[in-house]
Amino acid sequence: MGINRRDFLKGAAGSGLLLAADASPALAFGPRTPKELPPDAVGILFDSTLCIGCNACVFRCKQANPHMALRPEFNVPIGGLKIHDTPIGLSENTLTVIKLYKHDGGHSFIKHQCMHCIDPACVSACPVTAFTKDPKTGIVKFCKRVCIGCRYCQLACPFVAIGFKWDEPFPEMVRCQLCDHLIPLGKYAACCSYCPTGAALYGRVADLRKEASRRLDLEYGEPYRFPVNHIESGRKSFRPAAKYYPNIYGDTEGGGLQVMVLAGVSPLRLGLPDLPDVSNAAVSEGVFKTIYKWFAAPIVLLGALVYLAYRNTEEYRKPKDEDD
Repeated sequence: MGINRRDFLKGAAGSGLLLAADASPALAFGPRTPKELPPDAVGILFDSTLCIGCNACVFRCKQANPHMALRPEFNVPIGGLKIHDTPIGLSENTLTVIKLYKHDGGHSFIKHQCMHCIDPACVSACPVTAFTKDPKTGIVKFCKRVCIGCRYCQLACPFVAIGFKWDEPFPEMVRCQLCDHLIPLGKYAACCSYCPTGAALYGRVADLRKEASRRLDLEYGEPYRFPVNHIESGRKSFRPAAKYYPNIYGDTEGGGLQVMVLAGVSPLRLGLPDLPDVSNAAVSEGVFKTIYKWFAAPIVLLGALVYLAYRNTEEYRKPKDEDD
């Protein structure tokens, strides 16, 4: 039994509109389920009250990553001589940088780098999975062999922590990978292993969170001992407790970060972005997955278009008055 075009248009339009009605509960927009932190995930606790701005982390970072060809940046003239690496921000040649911020209570140093988000926007935005998250360490890794250079990751990163080697014949994205190439050698992030004051502390995120909470619970001026370089290191230092701002930046911000910050003032006053507790990746993926769930939205749109085509066809086929 055949079917003519008119019956087909009627059926297609009706099916699309019925699907729209049936699918309306499924098209409720909302963030997807947040990603969880792996139990053995590693990261950094940066304590701004301990940083003296020596820039040892900046120098050692470049020294520990020769495969990235990170060159010195001479942005601040020193007597007209290029004798010291003076980056003013994160770039294709600088994966971590120390910045000085002045505020009412004095000044504070802050370390900027990739924060290794628990639910990273760069991983979500990359169309070819050049960015991945290690299932054991949680480190966000980058594979240059897969990258197509679209730089969507740069636009998605809330910390502006991804550089692009514009001056290379075959440019690539560069960002901190927590010196993951040193882990098989029994080593860890160079910025932490060479920090002389313990401002940058490496270890399991779960242990770093406990250490951060311990410091926040201390009374101002109370003497205490704290680990230096690595949370499990036998090397300890001793000092009176600082007056901390009551927040561990990265505990919940952006869905949680593996690089966390303690400071004497709000981290937002030190150049860190104000992020919601739900990651941007969870929100954007929730919206798009809802739109295309069961391919409902495209079919609904097609049904609406078919209905308009059918209505216009019927109007065209109506007999016109002879006076017309």
